Amino acid sequence: MKKLKLGYAPTRRFVFSAEDAFKYKVLIREKIQNFGLDIDIVDLEGINSEGLLYDDNINADLIINRFKQEEVDAVFFPHCNFGTEDTVARVGKALGKPVLLWGPRDEAPLEDGMRLRDTQCGLFATGKVLRRFNVPFSYVTNTRVNDPVFERGFSNFISAANVVRQFRSLRILQIGPRPSSFWTMMCNEGELLERFGIELHPITLVDIQRATKRIENGQSSELAQAMDYIKEKLDWSEVTEADVRRIASLKVAMKQYAEQTGSTAIAIQCWSSLQEAMGIMPCLANAILTDEQIPVTCETDIHGAITSVMVQAAAMNEAPTFFADLTVRHPENANGELLFHCGNFPVSLSVENKPKLRKHFLFDDHAPGTHEGEIKGGGMTLARFDGDHGDYQLFLGKAKGIQGPYTRGSYVWVEVNDWPLWEEKLVKGPYVHHSVGIHANVIPALYEACSYIPGLTPDPVDPTESEIQAWLRGKGL
Repeated sequence: MKKLKLGYAPTRRFVFSAEDAFKYKVLIREKIQNFGLDIDIVDLEGINSEGLLYDDNINADLIINRFKQEEVDAVFFPHCNFGTEDTVARVGKALGKPVLLWGPRDEAPLEDGMRLRDTQCGLFATGKVLRRFNVPFSYVTNTRVNDPVFERGFSNFISAANVVRQFRSLRILQIGPRPSSFWTMMCNEGELLERFGIELHPITLVDIQRATKRIENGQSSELAQAMDYIKEKLDWSEVTEADVRRIASLKVAMKQYAEQTGSTAIAIQCWSSLQEAMGIMPCLANAILTDEQIPVTCETDIHGAITSVMVQAAAMNEAPTFFADLTVRHPENANGELLFHCGNFPVSLSVENKPKLRKHFLFDDHAPGTHEGEIKGGGMTLARFDGDHGDYQLFLGKAKGIQGPYTRGSYVWVEVNDWPLWEEKLVKGPYVHHSVGIHANVIPALYEACSYIPGLTPDPVDPTESEIQAWLRGKGL
């Protein structure tokens, strides 16, 4: 995954101190470089003598051209004094990328009563003009450069921008149609393309079967590496060497198809035709690919695949997701729930040093290929992109891992703030029994990303919308 590119366009206005604006341009750049975010910064150096955006239409055109040529994914307009609102709006409108507004808090007036910046006043002006230009934007409270609120808001914006850039280039490899009995997995392919630009690349189970067989009969280094990984990371004593080889071959085949088609996620018909045709379950192959940041969803869940890409992007692709059924309530905890699937959770999340590679425990054929065991708990985000009747929402909620009884498959028991409220919201829709989890707090970033995705409404259950907004303003620091 390429690094996110941020356009850095510090702005000033002629009526306030150019020297002070230049000073803050440097201070802010140094600060964001020290936040530890893995991003590339494209600045304005060389466009004019100051490397600042100010009231000059020629500068606006030059800035637009630079940012377009560099293919920036988002733009940050720190107001280093009052700022030039019309030029900021022109640049933001021309680029069509997520925009962040913020400015350093003004110092006290000088002894003679003069003020050097009036940054806050400029932010009021720019916000209004961006609205006139129909440019959506994010805003961080006017704070000092070293204030934790600035770091929190800036980092959250970068994560949100990463969600937007990956959402806007989404292509999903669809392996087989949905299982016939899973009406919940219906999706509107045409609407996804028309409304969000999301593309599906469908192939048949015969296609993946042939590719798997070709790889299985060969001696590629990719196959050898996949087999070595399985043998090193899992207890495979319940299956055969031939089973390991075929599971690894399926993993390699899916990855090759994803790379050849430019797909960033996969949705596969995991039962029952595949195991009848190939003699294995795809669960472990799905788990390994998800660990490699190519999330794979079961039962041809296209909306689940979309969710998975958004969630891992919100974590800056630094943590794997896991794709789970919402299954049963905890036998003792009224707010507890079991997150489970047959055996597809990433191996890196396992509690055991060597989780088991097993045969499926539900289907009559008991085909091998499930990665079973409990995964780690801790704090996590649960999310679901879904829709019907032309309306799309993004369910968002936080959970924490808790103790619970042993069960087969890959699983984790979690506790939420008010499970009956969650249950009612999930049942009444537009959601289904599938969710995507990640061991990170990415709710504010996903919430913010929705403001740049027309037609997608955030639907947070915990924290609430007002609590997310308060958190971004510094509550809880």
